[in-house]
Amino acid sequence: MIVQPIKMEKIDQLKLAVFKDRKAMGKAAGIAAAKRIRELLAKQEKVRIVFASAPSQNEFLEQLRKEAGIEWSRITAFHMDEYIGLPKDSPQLFSRYIDEHLFSFVNPGEVHFIDSSNSISDECVRYTKLISQAPIDMVCLGIGENGHIAFNDPPVADFYDPEVIKPVELDEMCRQQQVNDGCFPEINQVPTQALTLTIPALLSGSYLYCIVPGKTKFEAVQSTLYDSISAACPASYLRRHPNCMLFADQDAYGAQS
Repeated sequence: MIVQPIKMEKIDQLKLAVFKDRKAMGKAAGIAAAKRIRELLAKQEKVRIVFASAPSQNEFLEQLRKEAGIEWSRITAFHMDEYIGLPKDSPQLFSRYIDEHLFSFVNPGEVHFIDSSNSISDECVRYTKLISQAPIDMVCLGIGENGHIAFNDPPVADFYDPEVIKPVELDEMCRQQQVNDGCFPEINQVPTQALTLTIPALLSGSYLYCIVPGKTKFEAVQSTLYDSISAACPASYLRRHPNCMLFADQDAYGAQS
């Protein structure tokens, strides 16, 4: 059953759909992404998808893994960022999140995790080669409270970054979000560094599905949609992508708007 948005808008090239709550938002996003995957699989042998790993994606991933008619054996899956410095068995690793919320249910044909326990320079070379082997068909992402996409926080965001993946220092607002999301009990336990796909790498995807729920994302969503396009809100650059759909709930968009 199709879930109807309560508001639709187009800002520059970005398409926005607002839903009454995060359950409806996640369901609609999951249905839309699944439809696109099926369409791509009907035209090509394999589909390459990059996924975000965060609680904001829970409802979306729950719907996506329920969707029938997807030949996951023909999917090559990536994720977009990973902490540096966590033990390999840490429950906060993003590789563990996306495996537990999606990959372990659907068993993609190929899964490529970022291994931040590897030499950082070697891992950047390895993952760059994997990402660059063929075009990225889809990117499923969120927006951080500071407007980041992946771990491209405002201080390190570069719309013309020559790299595919790079190590970054996480800013304090980004690290506090990990506490707000319940991933860490306090900020001093949140790593200060991470590996992230760059903004050009993310926007190289042919189709982008951006899922953003919650009141804590209100300012970031407003900046993404209505402020000038700048690194002060890295997600604002999504407005230049020809095929990006932003799914928000009423809390994230603002009921008063």
